[in-house]
Amino acid sequence: MLVDSSVWIDYFNGLKSPQTDYFHAVLGQTEILVGDLILTEVLQGFRRKQDYTTAKSALLTFEVREMVGKDIALKSVDHYRFLRNKGITIRKTIDCLIATFCIQNKIELLHSDHDFDPFVRYLGLQIPEF
Repeated sequence: MLVDSSVWIDYFNGLKSPQTDYFHAVLGQTEILVGDLILTEVLQGFRRKQDYTTAKSALLTFEVREMVGKDIALKSVDHYRFLRNKGITIRKTIDCLIATFCIQNKIELLHSDHDFDPFVRYLGLQIPEF
């Protein structure tokens, strides 16, 4: 399971949500992946060096996967164009890349970002059931 930055940020900030509760419950029971794009998104948000260092150490205990290459980039464009033709504009390129990576690799995405909903509905993005 890949955990999106939307969940990591809430988790590090101590915010309770169904997603952070689920994440906490499956720690140690489910393989957790950290995407390199997500690693960047999460870590760049820390202002205090101590918080950054703690979060970096925690994130690096999980397997980090490289997410984007030519194939994912091109498929992401296909997904973006498909959704745009349905009248849905994906606001962030990085979300399109993350969703496409998960779809292509058949990896569940734990997220709390509604921008991923069209990928679930129309393109088969798998999300955990909780």
